[in-house]
Amino acid sequence: MSSITACVRFRPLSSGERRDHGDSVCIHCVDSQIFVLKDEKEEEFTFSFDKVFYENSEQAQVYEFLALPIVKDAVDAINGTIITYGQTGAGKTYSMEGPSIMVCDEQKRGLVPRIVDGLFDCIKSSEGTVKHSIKLSMVEIYMEKVRDLFDLSKDNIQIKESKAQGIVLNGVTEISVSDPAEALQTLSSGIANRTVGETQMNMSSSRSHCIYLFTVQQELKKDNRLKTGKLILVDLAGSEKAEKTGAEGKVLEEAKTINKSLSALGNVINALTCGSPGKAYHIPYRDSKLTRLLQDALGGNSRTALLCCCSPSPSNASESLSTLRFGMRAKHIKMSLHAKSSEDKYAKKDGSPSSSKNQACERILDQLRERFDVEDVVLLEELFRLSGILYDPGSPEDLDSAFEDVTSQTIIQLQHMVEELVSTVEELKNENMTLKDRLAAGERSDTQRKEAGGHISSLLHRVSGTLGSFLPWF
Repeated sequence: MSSITACVRFRPLSSGERRDHGDSVCIHCVDSQIFVLKDEKEEEFTFSFDKVFYENSEQAQVYEFLALPIVKDAVDAINGTIITYGQTGAGKTYSMEGPSIMVCDEQKRGLVPRIVDGLFDCIKSSEGTVKHSIKLSMVEIYMEKVRDLFDLSKDNIQIKESKAQGIVLNGVTEISVSDPAEALQTLSSGIANRTVGETQMNMSSSRSHCIYLFTVQQELKKDNRLKTGKLILVDLAGSEKAEKTGAEGKVLEEAKTINKSLSALGNVINALTCGSPGKAYHIPYRDSKLTRLLQDALGGNSRTALLCCCSPSPSNASESLSTLRFGMRAKHIKMSLHAKSSEDKYAKKDGSPSSSKNQACERILDQLRERFDVEDVVLLEELFRLSGILYDPGSPEDLDSAFEDVTSQTIIQLQHMVEELVSTVEELKNENMTLKDRLAAGERSDTQRKEAGGHISSLLHRVSGTLGSFLPWF
C-alpha cells in the first residue's frame, strides 16, 4: 500500500503583500521537508511533508520530484493523478502551466508542458513498443457542470462508472496527438476556453476546476499485447473568502460553488483517513462532481500526488494553515497501486487477461491455500478474480498486504453498490412524491367538480323555483 505524495510550494511574496507587510513571512524553514508556520495569533505549527518547495524553488524541481515518477508509471500502465490545491492566487495555475504552456522559457515552464515532453520521451525509450498513441481530453467543472473544453457544445457531460475502466466521462472529446508541439497546441486551445474572472486577489482567477486527461496506449511486440495508462492533472479553483476577494454578484455565486465542492473534497479526505480498519464506512464521493471525478484518484487504483500551494505572507496565514492541514490529512490516504480493477494493465489485443496476470494470481493463491482453510481460500480466490489483483511474479507482495488490499477493494465495491442503491431509492422516493402530488391534485379536481356540480344543481333548483313562482302570472 502506498500513500499519496503530498508536497507544499510557497510562492514569492506579491507586490501587494510587500507593500502591506514588507518582507516579513509567516513560515520558518527547518529543512526540505519540515517547516514552522506562525498564524495571526503568533501560535506556531510544525508541518512535515514529502517535499517543501520554498520561494526560490524552480519549476524543474517540482516536476522532477512530484511528476516525473508518475509520468513513468503512466507509460508503464499505472494510472496517475496530480492535483494542485490552495487559496486563490497561491500559484496553482502557475505551477501547472507556467506563464503559458506555449512559453519556451525553460526555467518558467510548468508541469503540463514538462509532462507532455516526459510522456513522449518515456515512450521513445520504452523497449518492445511497436506502436503507441496519446489521446488528450480536457474538461472544467463550472457551477457543478462538467464542460468539454475541446467542444463547448458539450456543456453537461455525465460522469459514469465502468467496471473495467473505473470513473469515465461519457462522450468527452478525445484528440490523438503525435508529438509534443501538437499536444501543447491542442491543450492551449482548451485553456483558452476555460472560465476565468477578476477578483481583488487575482487578476485572472480560475472560476472552475480544470482537468487534463492523458491516455497512453502502447502495443507491445511480445505476446502482441496492449497496455494502457491514464494520467490526470487537476488544477483546482482556489478557495476564497468574499471579504478578501471582494466577490459579488455572479463572481460571488461562483465562489460559493467552488468553496462547496472543495468542502466536499475535504469531507471525502476525512472519510478516507478517519475510518476504522476493516470496517465499512460511507465515503461521500457523490456530494460533488469534483469528488465523483476524483473517486479513483483518491480511493482507487492510482498513484496520486498533491501539491499544496500557499502564500508565505502573514496576511494569508489562516488560509495557508487551512491548506496545509488539508494536505496533511490527504497524506495519510492509502492507495492500492498493484491492484488493477480494469484490463488496462496488460491485455491481449483480443481483450482477454494476460497469462502473467493469471500466473501471478495463482502463485499468491497457492500461498493462501497453504495458510488458510479451504473455505477461506475459495472466498479469497473469488475476491482476487473480481478485484483483478495483479502482482509482479518476480517480486511477490507481502501476503498480509494482499489480504488488506482485497478487503479494502471489496469494501469500496460494496460502498459503491450502497451508494447506487441510495441514489435509486432517492429517485424512487421523488417519483413516488410526484405521483402522490398528481393523485392528490386529481382528487382535489374531482372534489371541486362535485362541489361545483352541487352548487350548479342548487342554483338551477332555486332558479326553477323562482321561475315556477312567476309562471301563474302569465
